[in-house]
Amino acid sequence: MKYSVFVISVFAGGSASAFAPAAFKTITRQDSTPLFAEKTKSDPSPSTSSRLKRTTPLTDWAKDNDIKVGGVEIVASKNAGLGLYSTQNLSANDIVIQVPTKLTLSVESPTDYNAAMEKNLFSSDPKAYRNSPWWTALSIQLNYYDKVGSVNQLAGGVDIKPWIDSLPRAYDTPLHWSESSLDELQYRPMMEAVALQKRVWRKQYDDLVAASKEFSSRISYDDFVWGCETARSRAFSGAYSGSAFNPIPYATVTALVAVYIGLGIGTVEQAANGAALVICGSILKDFVFPKLLKAQKYVICPLIDMANHVGMDATGNVAFEYFSDGFSLSALDPGVQQGKEMFISYGPRNNDQLLQYYGFVEQNNVHDVYILPPIRQWNIEALEEACGRKVGPGRLEKLDRAGLLGFATNNLNTNTEAANSIGGVVLTRATGIDPAVIQALRALMSTDDEWDDSGEAIGNFAAEVSPANERAARTAVRRAMEMELESKATTIEEDENLLKIYKEGKGVDNEEVLAVLFRLEKKKLLQEAIRSMI
Repeated sequence: MKYSVFVISVFAGGSASAFAPAAFKTITRQDSTPLFAEKTKSDPSPSTSSRLKRTTPLTDWAKDNDIKVGGVEIVASKNAGLGLYSTQNLSANDIVIQVPTKLTLSVESPTDYNAAMEKNLFSSDPKAYRNSPWWTALSIQLNYYDKVGSVNQLAGGVDIKPWIDSLPRAYDTPLHWSESSLDELQYRPMMEAVALQKRVWRKQYDDLVAASKEFSSRISYDDFVWGCETARSRAFSGAYSGSAFNPIPYATVTALVAVYIGLGIGTVEQAANGAALVICGSILKDFVFPKLLKAQKYVICPLIDMANHVGMDATGNVAFEYFSDGFSLSALDPGVQQGKEMFISYGPRNNDQLLQYYGFVEQNNVHDVYILPPIRQWNIEALEEACGRKVGPGRLEKLDRAGLLGFATNNLNTNTEAANSIGGVVLTRATGIDPAVIQALRALMSTDDEWDDSGEAIGNFAAEVSPANERAARTAVRRAMEMELESKATTIEEDENLLKIYKEGKGVDNEEVLAVLFRLEKKKLLQEAIRSMI
């Protein structure tokens, strides 16, 4: 998830620059309306019902700690767990939740400093926490407050147990699936991504255990995984990592300027220059330096983290409020009708990311991708037959040197954000096939004359060479996608029928349904791309 910064920066001379909507209206909760209503949409699952019951202590805790809520309620649904639903018609910019920053859990990347975690869990090796990936650091924090002590001293001694207890205790993500269930995805990149995730998370935990006896004695591997999944599925991020607005430096400067001028120590111009330096220094500290250092902040925010995701047409927006030092959830244009769920966007997430880290699949996801095998693994003879052309000498060698054939072996990395370790051909719903692939196929399927005219240079195939060559390139990529679709164990029609059976039946594991939904969306994306190449 991404959050925006709500801030008006005042520069020397009194000019202002707004970086977010300058006018928000806060919805006031009526005394007769509960902060959260335990309502359901259809029959929720047992785990969802259990979580809904745990929101009652969360309600009292929110009231006691100055969390302002109005216009939304937590509702349980059969298929989507808990979500935020409007209790009245909401207009654009209506704020429905405001949470003080001190009540959130957060880390800064690439380096996070947290005195409580370092003192209580990593006193022998503070760098083990400090240099952890952001999701590891948040897992440590979550487990500390869940297993060690629930009082957050950084929040002024607030006991955050009601919030921690309201979090999901288990996640139905592919990380927990059997090998047979993973096979049902019919998608190699996801299987490789999950295998990489398991290796990386295990190593992260083992490194922490080796660094700290305090950590290893309190937090098991299963606990660590729970914290990582909670962090990955509930944290939102933003580039801003400075501090909230602090009026003290500005008040001090104002007083000093008055004294400076009043006592005749210097001129008005000198006083103004001094004040401008202080103001500019504050702006540099809060906005410029964090961006130059590419600092990223990851935040888990109570109550706001109940909002669910939608890829397009989100109706809610999360923002950091610089002047009030808090986070808010507000309605986006055109607003939210009473009784409708308020959705936020976690960002441009494809279904690989949504299933792997969030445990759901979005139908017709505009951000979805399909990773085909690299060109070096394509059936060249089948492409030649489809195009009516032969691949001439020198083409494959030149493409390999240009890095357009993909990797000969898996690229062993530890980046769990990347699901393309083989350098496969990337197809997106938004933009179609990678233009570099079309360029490669123009060169690959070129006639000897076309190859000679290009000077045997791959770069000269960046644009269309001839109508005939273009048809051959598009036919080749279309045939490759057709063969990929034909290689699946089930067809689109069979998957659609299977989903109907699952919906009508009982006792079907959720992972079975998710696997079919996931592979069906991938096949539809392939089918769309095939049709676009005709």
